[in-house]
Amino acid sequence: MRGYIQVYTGDGKGKTTAAFGLALRAAGAGLRVFIAQFIKGRPYSEDRSLARLKDKITVKRFGRGCFIRGEPKAGDIAAAMRGLRECEAAICSGKYDLVVLDEAAIAAHLGLFSSGDLMKLIEEKPSGLEIVITGRNAPRALLRKADLVTEMRERKHYFRRGVKARKGIEN
Repeated sequence: MRGYIQVYTGDGKGKTTAAFGLALRAAGAGLRVFIAQFIKGRPYSEDRSLARLKDKITVKRFGRGCFIRGEPKAGDIAAAMRGLRECEAAICSGKYDLVVLDEAAIAAHLGLFSSGDLMKLIEEKPSGLEIVITGRNAPRALLRKADLVTEMRERKHYFRRGVKARKGIEN
């Protein structure tokens, strides 16, 4: 089976949700999944569900909080670079069928690592491995290289009316 590169980007809600849905589908089909979460460092509601699938889905976080604005601190960059090294090992290991690089696009955009670092990582992809990359502001080089690009576009969001992230829905 040939593996492809999928990108879920844009300013709308649902990029991570789509990637995790694909991971769930893959695990249900007996595929082995590695999920790397950049930027995010705190617990989310999906952690309990994913823990039940730990024999099929490995999840690692390479963030120290939820850095999305301002200049990254040295610790944020170090965590992201450690994540890239672990992702490279996962990609090259032959152990996984699907690798999800959650928020890697925005991590590159924000300078946690370069878009060149991200492109180098996906260039190492074995032919049978599927890679999914999520995050706003995906680098143009990534969009050109990808086999599938889905852009989530916000048309309306209740956050704009002051609705905070809700347990089980947004976090």
